[in-house]
Amino acid sequence: MTTHLHIAAAKQSAEVTDWAARAGWVVGLLLFVAFVYWLMRQGWKWRGSLQSGLPELPTAPDAPGEAKLTMTGRYHGSTTAGQWLDRIVAHGLGTRSRVELTLTDAGLDVVRPGAADFFVPAAQLREARLDKGIAGKVLAEGGLLMVTWQHGETLIDSGFRSDHAAEHTAWVEAVNSMNTHITTEGTAR
Repeated sequence: MTTHLHIAAAKQSAEVTDWAARAGWVVGLLLFVAFVYWLMRQGWKWRGSLQSGLPELPTAPDAPGEAKLTMTGRYHGSTTAGQWLDRIVAHGLGTRSRVELTLTDAGLDVVRPGAADFFVPAAQLREARLDKGIAGKVLAEGGLLMVTWQHGETLIDSGFRSDHAAEHTAWVEAVNSMNTHITTEGTAR
């Protein structure tokens, strides 16, 4: 019986004797992660410089009028219209954030705590639709409210997700009815 206790007590893992090699591996791994992060950041800046021709984003007018619809949720980013992976990062359009949307007769007010707010004048709104994805975010079919708008010479798709997804349909109808009204008056497109 004592032999079994002696054998059980003897089983231990070997002590680590090469702390320098282990520390070297840890430091090397941390440097590699930092380098990859730096490369990603440089890519983001490079993309922003390529999109530097995009005009400054408009701000909301002092008196935009009565709100037709309001929504809180998430802003998932903007891409070149029809190209769901071509993210636009200029002027903070690539920054994901919380969002408060307000639709008025004047246009769409996009308020983003912690990121740059912007305003899409009604004449620049082109369409709204339900979609399932935008650069870096894929949801269930119809889980994303996509608003297409004209900014300078560029058509932009901006993706939003409401805290209450049932609101998306009302937004599609309201934005598209505004667009139809504006187009028939001959002031847009």
